[in-house]
Amino acid sequence: MNTIKFDKKNVRVIAHRGLSGIEVENTNSAFVAAGNRSYYGIETDIHRTSDGNFVVGHDDNYNRLAGKEIYLEKNTLAELQEVVFFDKDGTKDRVDLRPSRLENYIKIVKKYEKHAILELKSDFTKEEIAKIIEIIKSYDYLENTTFISFIYDNLLKIRELLPKQSAQYLFWKVTDEEINRLAHDKIDVDVWVKELTREQIEACHKAGLTVNCWTVDDKDLAESLADWGIDYITTNILE
Repeated sequence: MNTIKFDKKNVRVIAHRGLSGIEVENTNSAFVAAGNRSYYGIETDIHRTSDGNFVVGHDDNYNRLAGKEIYLEKNTLAELQEVVFFDKDGTKDRVDLRPSRLENYIKIVKKYEKHAILELKSDFTKEEIAKIIEIIKSYDYLENTTFISFIYDNLLKIRELLPKQSAQYLFWKVTDEEINRLAHDKIDVDVWVKELTREQIEACHKAGLTVNCWTVDDKDLAESLADWGIDYITTNILE
């Protein structure tokens, strides 16, 4: 299995949850697979754990990946890292397919010189976000990190702590009101591709906003977006 190549023009391509079209999402294996390819960035999601650490995972529990109702925020990091995920073929015999942690992710992304696209999944406190920032700073990788979130308040806390930090708001549909709010707060766009048009991309650019979209796995659609001048595309399998 390999990635699907497309004419990306000047688009920066982001590997969604690592190279999740080939490896199990949000694992170190998925991050390394993306690192070994031409992606500009590698995206992942983090939650807080019950003992104040930060674990990687999209859902609030690992049922979809491990077949067990194991909640990320109700367990310690050590407990979560005992979980083994199903491989893509449905087997569960790869001991490397386990939950990753924030530190693993940043270390791998830095090693392969990729941009970190870090989704803040929990509704984090300002103190927790400051701790996340300090972890990334410890790897000297903050300038190569973009924070994204569906929770707008997370991004306002990022903006308060780091006024010039790259940040993108995840949302479903572009409106004039949303463009105005984002332009005011200097937070860029990360929108669902099904609701995105050429005119909306142009309106965002006119307001000084860069535009990312999720999740694009269709080659023809990706090439149309590239023609429209989109800045980033987030994908599971395109390259």
